[in-house]
Amino acid sequence: MKRGLTLVTTVAVVGLLAGGAVIWQSQARAKGGETTLPEVKAILASAPQVPPPVDRAGNARVIVALETTEVKGTLPGPFVRVRVGDVVQIRLTNGATSLHPHSIDLHAVTGPGGGAAVTQLGPGQEGAFEFKALNPGLYVYHCATPSVPEHIANGMYGLILVEPEKGLPRVDREYYVMQGEFYTRGKTLAPGLQPLDPAKLTAERPEYVVFNGRMGALLGEGAVKAKVGETVRLYVGNGGPNLISSFHVIGEIFDTVYAEAALGGAAPMRNVQTTLVPAGGAAIVELKVQVPGRFLLVDHSIVRAMEKGALGSLEVAGPEQPGVFRTLVPGTHGTGGH
Repeated sequence: MKRGLTLVTTVAVVGLLAGGAVIWQSQARAKGGETTLPEVKAILASAPQVPPPVDRAGNARVIVALETTEVKGTLPGPFVRVRVGDVVQIRLTNGATSLHPHSIDLHAVTGPGGGAAVTQLGPGQEGAFEFKALNPGLYVYHCATPSVPEHIANGMYGLILVEPEKGLPRVDREYYVMQGEFYTRGKTLAPGLQPLDPAKLTAERPEYVVFNGRMGALLGEGAVKAKVGETVRLYVGNGGPNLISSFHVIGEIFDTVYAEAALGGAAPMRNVQTTLVPAGGAAIVELKVQVPGRFLLVDHSIVRAMEKGALGSLEVAGPEQPGVFRTLVPGTHGTGGH
């Protein structure tokens, strides 16, 4: 497989407009019998990085400023992290150079269109709304402007995590992995600018199925890292727009899986080999890495991994652990694993 191929899209993701450190702009105070929440600016992160856990006393009004831009191959959108009970204010700008209207539908929102009903914005326009984060979980957000499938297929999606009241158990490392499909007019690995093919999109026949926007995004220098003995948490999303992901890490077993990213309900699943991530859905998986080596992240609908790009790597450093795994008679060296 050729690595490092950047897919060219005609519509880019919802991109970061403002991030940075938390800024306290006011203190909680009583006013007219109501509590005014302290206002903070969201810390946003680009894949595969994740913002730090929410580490503040009480809830806040979290300001999330996003801008849609139509550029080549930058996706998914930034990872947003809030806490259940927060009031989240979305400030969306459609870039002045855009050629299309755009919007945002966050699956974490309880409200019309997940926010899309009030954020249909033409080029250069701005809109805003706020919602209370009522339900903990990991949620997809995406553009919901017609043609919705085409906007999503061009990479307009990302993830928002609503932490439970007491947060998630701390782990050593966290990473952001998001699967998506590209329906290009040219065949897989065809050179040059490749516009979207509406017929392939309707037929659900993608030329690429990738992690974090392109072939090789999580390989080589882009591989995610860990050390022997550490626990790694992966926030796995599926922008789709069509296919279900069979997410698997070759040579590892998920110690914990929050199926469909549900938090705050039943106990998570344990000792899972492969977990399903629906289109427009997510999962949270945790694994303690016990031996060193290269562990491949794949969609185990395996042609997608080996031929269409749904392939990444977790590189684990540390001493050998012969009590867990050791080679007795070496075979031929190669790239096998499946």
